[in-house]
Amino acid sequence: MSLTVPAVHQPRPRQAERPLLAFALAAAMSVGTVNAVSAQPAQASASAPAPAVAVAPAASPVAPAAPSAPAAAAAPAKVENPYGLQALWAQSDLVAKIVLLILVLQSLGTWYILIVKLLDQNKMMRQAKAAAENFWTAGTVQQGAEKLEAASPFRFVADAGVQATQKHVGLLEHVPLSDWVTMSVGRAMERVQSRMQDGLSFLASVGSTAPFIGLFGTVWGIYHALARIGVSGQASIDKVAGPVGEALIMTAIGLAVAVPAVLGYNWLVRRNKGVMDEVRAFGADLHSVILASASKSR
Repeated sequence: MSLTVPAVHQPRPRQAERPLLAFALAAAMSVGTVNAVSAQPAQASASAPAPAVAVAPAASPVAPAAPSAPAAAAAPAKVENPYGLQALWAQSDLVAKIVLLILVLQSLGTWYILIVKLLDQNKMMRQAKAAAENFWTAGTVQQGAEKLEAASPFRFVADAGVQATQKHVGLLEHVPLSDWVTMSVGRAMERVQSRMQDGLSFLASVGSTAPFIGLFGTVWGIYHALARIGVSGQASIDKVAGPVGEALIMTAIGLAVAVPAVLGYNWLVRRNKGVMDEVRAFGADLHSVILASASKSR
């Protein structure tokens, strides 16, 4: 009996291993691909510091900006006062400028009148002393008048008395000489008093109107300041204080103009009274001398 050994077919196992090898090869390729992809971010992150090194030098030009700090600190010293008279004039409109000009003119006129009237009054007081020393020692009224200054009010009154005696002719002879001399001398003294009061009406007007003119400028300035603040939409204290403060300066200027005018008016009126007392006393004595001279000549 012969034994038959079955043939072993070995090629089949080899064929079965081929798919496994192919799968393993594909897995290895996929792992390599993943490793390659993950390596790219690592390289990108590794190369990222390089631009930082390039950007770093750009910060160096900023360093020289430090020396400009003293210049910035010194800049406020050159800024002018934004709330002064110059700012008030620059920011005001036509009406406010006219108000300021009126107040300035009133102030200039007040001080001019005060100085001129003071000099005139001092001069008249000296002339009163000269009349008391020289006029009454003369032989006649005409000679006494010639000893006085031409611009003296006492010379003017004396000339009026002399002319009264010379013009007492014609129809005027019907008027008693005493009455005629009294009227002539009285008219001369009234003219002297009227001349001494020149300028006082201006001082009185300034003293009574300057505060109200300044108040009008304040109201007008506050109105425009509030209008500008409303347009800008900023109502902070620094925005309100400046324009309103500039408007209030108008009232201060008005008071500064009015106070010297009122005080000067009262002072000049009191001094005028003293001078006119001297003139009236001179006129009364002159009247008596003229009548006495006229009675002797007759």
